[in-house]
Amino acid sequence: MRTARTVTASPRSRVRAADALGVGAAGLRARLLRSALSALGIAISISALVAVLGIAASSRADLLAQLGAEGNLLTVASGQTFNGTPSPLPSTAEPMIRAIPPVLMTTAVGAVPGATVRRTAAIPPLDTGGISVLAAEPSLPSGLGTTMLHGHFLDAVSDSYPETVLGFAAARSLGIDVLTPATQVYLDGTYFAVVGIMAPASVAPELDTAALVSFPVAGSLLGLDGRATRIYVRVDPDNVGAVAAVLPFTASPAQPEAVQVRRPSDILVARIAAKTAFVGLFLALGAIGLLVGGVGIANTMVISVLERRGEIGLRRALGARGRHIALQFCTESALLSAVGGLLGAGLGVLATVTVARIRGTTATMPLDVPLGGFVAAMVVGALAGLYPAIRAARLAPADALRAP
Repeated sequence: MRTARTVTASPRSRVRAADALGVGAAGLRARLLRSALSALGIAISISALVAVLGIAASSRADLLAQLGAEGNLLTVASGQTFNGTPSPLPSTAEPMIRAIPPVLMTTAVGAVPGATVRRTAAIPPLDTGGISVLAAEPSLPSGLGTTMLHGHFLDAVSDSYPETVLGFAAARSLGIDVLTPATQVYLDGTYFAVVGIMAPASVAPELDTAALVSFPVAGSLLGLDGRATRIYVRVDPDNVGAVAAVLPFTASPAQPEAVQVRRPSDILVARIAAKTAFVGLFLALGAIGLLVGGVGIANTMVISVLERRGEIGLRRALGARGRHIALQFCTESALLSAVGGLLGAGLGVLATVTVARIRGTTATMPLDVPLGGFVAAMVVGALAGLYPAIRAARLAPADALRAP
């Protein structure tokens, strides 16, 4: 009597994740220099992508912060004379503007036509560096929200003595970066003591290239008649449009068409557009670099397959399946991409923080930027390792063992 034999199927072999990671890491350590160079290619590309997005985000956040702070600032100016110098506003312009109910404060400057600024009298009069001379009220920094890099702004002493404050670009043009009691400039035939250097004024760029003096000194030494050529107006944020509409008629009732009213925050909006215009181009270049890094990983893995055919044949002879070999090489490619992605994301964040610190702004890094860079590196690594893994899995065990 025959008895039927029951055949039980052998359980499907599996590779534990820890074993796969260990084997993949061992394969990379065996060719450490080549693996490091492949990961470095991915890291450079990811760092470029993260840094471009991070720096753009930081610049945008900084400009938006300024936009919110300066959105209620208006400037009132008249036209220019035939020689290009600003023509003064009526003497009643600032008091009349200050009387408008939604106006919070006003401050003014007056251009001194023909005045030159040089470091010493020995410098030729034509070598002025494009520095203008403006008479300014003491309330100018508080009105514009600007700060001083060195020294202080014009005060009561400046009304009686020849003292000047230099704009940021004017100080650089004159070669002045440190103030001492002996620091002077030759301003229209008179030596003026430099008592301060202003920080860059984003909402009033005309101040960056100017030497500022008090109105009383401008009248006594430089022949200014005391009238302003530009008035800065702080307005209640809810009434900016209404005040802007009546400013020309308030400043110059006789010639309102000659008065120009501008909103400096519009300049910041234009700067935001300009700063983000090339972000797409930089991202495209970074994506090309990432693609090149992926090709480098694929090349490394293909060479690794050719060099390790004996190892592959031995593992197949010991019972490893084709999918196990494919998993090994996919794991190595993923590890290369993970190392490159982490290093690149870290370098990109570091570059963003460094640039923001150099600029004196606050670094802004959305969390999805480095995370997205890491994910992109992993995707590229997975695609780059797919073909070498399939090629390794299809190697016949006998042919692989005969390989030199």
